[in-house]
Amino acid sequence: MLKRAAMLAAGVALLGATPAGGQNSDLPYWATVDVTEANMRVGPSQEYRIDWVYKRKGLPVKVLRVREGWRLVEDPVGDKGWIAARLLSRTRGAIVIGEGLAEMREGAKVGSALKWKLEPGVVGKLGDCEANWCEFSVGKRVGFVEANRLWGAGEP
Repeated sequence: MLKRAAMLAAGVALLGATPAGGQNSDLPYWATVDVTEANMRVGPSQEYRIDWVYKRKGLPVKVLRVREGWRLVEDPVGDKGWIAARLLSRTRGAIVIGEGLAEMREGAKVGSALKWKLEPGVVGKLGDCEANWCEFSVGKRVGFVEANRLWGAGEP
C-alpha cells in the first residue's frame, strides 16, 4: 500500500512538471510588441534587471517560452529576454531585413507593378503568405513583399 501511494505521488509530481500545465504546447509562436515602450528583462519578473527597452509598437518577436504572465522572446537580431505578456499581442507583424531596399509590389510576383521600396527596419502588419510572397502593410500602404525579406514571416 505504501509503495502504491509513493508511485501515485510520483505520477502526480510528473504531471505537475509539464511546462505551465501544457501552456508551452503551441510554442514557438509569433507576436508583436503591443505598446510604445516595453522592457525586456533578464528573467521572468519585474525584480530582474532590464536588458533592453523596445520603443517600437508592432515590432515582431518570437515567443519561445511561457511562464506565469511572462514570455521569453527572441527579437529580430537574436537577443533573448523576458517581456510581460500584457505588453505583447498575437497580431502578426514583420520587419524588413536584408541588404538594400525591399520591393513592395501590387501582386505576389516579380513582374507585378512596383508600389514602394522599403528600407531594412521598416515594421508593418503581416497578412497571408503564399509562394514566397507575403501581404504586408505599413500604415495605409499595402502590397506584397518577398517572404525572405521579412523577419516574422513563415514558421517561427
